[in-house]
Amino acid sequence: DEIIDALSIDCVIFGFKDAELFVLLVKHADGISKGQWALPGGWIKHNEGVHEAANRILTTQTAVENIFLEQFHTFGDVDRFPLKRVITVCYYALANIESVKLHAGASVSEVKWINVAKVPKMAFDHSDIFSKCFKHLQHKVQHEPIGFNLLPKKFTLLQLQELYEAILG
Repeated sequence: DEIIDALSIDCVIFGFKDAELFVLLVKHADGISKGQWALPGGWIKHNEGVHEAANRILTTQTAVENIFLEQFHTFGDVDRFPLKRVITVCYYALANIESVKLHAGASVSEVKWINVAKVPKMAFDHSDIFSKCFKHLQHKVQHEPIGFNLLPKKFTLLQLQELYEAILG
């Protein structure tokens, strides 16, 4: 039996602006998924932990740094990556779009906030990962006050209402 040596990280980063909810996507610049939109993600190095890898990958691909990443789920379907068996640890975060400056890193040609209602088909199983994470966010926001990360320090009740409407539809 072969040992699995392919571990990756994928990040689902939600942002809020002008009463709309967005997700941060990257367009791959090379490899088998060149030109396709995807979640920020990449390989875990042998000398780093998963949380450290998540922060490194997110920062190098998008320039997003110093945000609180929470581990969401591990995806391990046998055929989720076409070349070999890959298990990915998914992290998610809520970011205030106004406070984030984006820059496409070396492995991506573009980085962009895309409205959650207009997310294109993504590479590999990233559409499924996004969908599961979005459902998780919708459930979590009903039970915990997590949406405040998406709002400015001072916000109106209308902005809070618009945030909940954007997340819950």
